[in-house]
Amino acid sequence: MNDDHPADSLLIAQAFGHTDASAATMTTFDTEGGTWVYTLDGSEIDLSIGWTAPISERAEIRREIVVLYDAACERLGIEPRPH
Repeated sequence: MNDDHPADSLLIAQAFGHTDASAATMTTFDTEGGTWVYTLDGSEIDLSIGWTAPISERAEIRREIVVLYDAACERLGIEPRPH
């Protein structure tokens, strides 16, 4: 996620954390959700977001990240790119 889609992490942090976040990385995930750390005014802030449903396989993470990305775009009024 961090190497392939850093802008998506920032978009998620701006939508679900704070719109003025200047950087973000996904730090952990488990069956219930993911955690990002975003930067706001020089401070790092943890942001935990639950998945739409518990996941049991690694492949399901991508599905949940796409759901979060689409929801972030909707919240911020941004047209999502095709998946």
